[in-house]
Amino acid sequence: MAGGKAIEGSAINRNPPPMPDTLTEEVARRRTFAIISHPDAGKTTLTEKLLLFGGAIQLAGEVKAKKDRIQTRSDWMKIERERGISVVTSVMTFEYDNHVFNLLDTPGHEDFADDTYRTLTAVDAAVMVIDAAKGIEPRTLKLFEVCRLRDIPIITFVNKMDREARNPFEILDEVEQKLALDTAPMTWPIGQGRSFSGTYHLAKSAMRGSDRETELTPVNGPQSDKVAGLLPENERDTFIEEASLAVEACRPFDLTAFREGHLTPVYFGSALKAFGVRDLINALGELAPPPRAQVADTRTVEATDPKMTAFVFKIQANMDPKHRDRIAFVRVCSGKLERGMKARLARTGKPMGLSAPQFFFASQRQIADTAYAGDVVGIPNHGTLRIGDTLTEGEALVFQGVPNFAPEILRRVRLEDAMKAKKLKEALQQMAEEGVVQLFSPEDGSPAIVGVVGALQLDVLKERLSTEYGLPVSFEMARFSVCRWISSADKADLERFVTSHRGDIARDLDGDPVFLAADQFSLGYEADRWKMIDMVAIKEYHVTKAA
Repeated sequence: MAGGKAIEGSAINRNPPPMPDTLTEEVARRRTFAIISHPDAGKTTLTEKLLLFGGAIQLAGEVKAKKDRIQTRSDWMKIERERGISVVTSVMTFEYDNHVFNLLDTPGHEDFADDTYRTLTAVDAAVMVIDAAKGIEPRTLKLFEVCRLRDIPIITFVNKMDREARNPFEILDEVEQKLALDTAPMTWPIGQGRSFSGTYHLAKSAMRGSDRETELTPVNGPQSDKVAGLLPENERDTFIEEASLAVEACRPFDLTAFREGHLTPVYFGSALKAFGVRDLINALGELAPPPRAQVADTRTVEATDPKMTAFVFKIQANMDPKHRDRIAFVRVCSGKLERGMKARLARTGKPMGLSAPQFFFASQRQIADTAYAGDVVGIPNHGTLRIGDTLTEGEALVFQGVPNFAPEILRRVRLEDAMKAKKLKEALQQMAEEGVVQLFSPEDGSPAIVGVVGALQLDVLKERLSTEYGLPVSFEMARFSVCRWISSADKADLERFVTSHRGDIARDLDGDPVFLAADQFSLGYEADRWKMIDMVAIKEYHVTKAA
């Protein structure tokens, strides 16, 4: 099967030809990956084109689509469409060439970094999209560091080769210098800008024009008329020289080094013009790892373990405005999740029924009768599940590593209509559980404080409170600008600190104490005075051991 099948009325083909049903074989078919990039590097367009290959959509949308054109599938929230940026992680499942892909499209904007960081806990590989003219940008660097912390293998896609671009060697050098990551170019661009005509496969001595070509065309080296002949005469010699140099001098691909996170295979293309995307999706199938083992508090869980385990990495409320729904996105870590099964919620120790798990395709969804390790499914719930929760078939374990970052902006929420205070409290609670904002309830009984990473999050909060809850709000400066989670080896010390700083203490969503400071100086001053108090900027969700 060279590509995915078109699907009628649904995003996901759940009635494919009979496939092997053993757990090991099904897990081996899964590829779960995120796309990371600086805003405007072309991530959303690339997502669209990948979905097109999966037969999941018939016509790829464009981010800046004219009114009569189709809107991109991954950016489905009203605010995203208006601004042309992704603000929440979209999850999309599709099939291509006997693989099941779970694609997690992450927000490119740094104001939504925490959502992206949490998403990266749920993937086995990442595609790093680089703008061919701009190279490595600050946001790319940050996201890469998170991938490195988790040893996530990275495939690099150098996008926008159809525009004026930097020299490919220059881009490879920059990746090696700035990211300390070995590069292995797999393809080489045939020309750039207006003359960009396709990709030459260095190791295979083959070429592909546009993505419409399902198979590679074998050629007799870059000098072949089928390759160099595509370029204007004055560009041919340069291309032959550079492609030949890349074959001889560049590092060959090493699968082990790639899967350990030390080396990145590099592909060139143009998502907008549909060049090089087929190379990329084939690489994800051939090179990206199947679902990896996940670390829990009591043991390491292998993907092929027979019993189902999963963790929640994201909550999304009101995906369907007609129904006030809340979807918990879970990554299945082992075994098989089946519709109707009972799972144990580690945080409470209580059982919960999984009556309607769903596969997603941006805002569309379909009931998931069966999901395997590596799959990402949505579980409708009314506040039962929280970010960081672990689900098992009975075993008492908790998955580690879903981070919660201290916010950089703290604000009080001012309600225009005081009669709706109770409604606001509920809405903020929901938004906090979803991870849109962090909510802090001061010990002294003063109004709640919301914390965000970036100002754009406040815009999203305001927009959603207005449209989804009918609550027009504004924000006021709080007298605090920094917060840290506090703990101590000695409970009495912690109690003393809390008592003596009552006006500066709040509780987070889990009821854990948080110290609020006016500025960095005040924070440093108190940390020096109270050395027995641990003040941390990152807290793991539900770090407590399984009940």
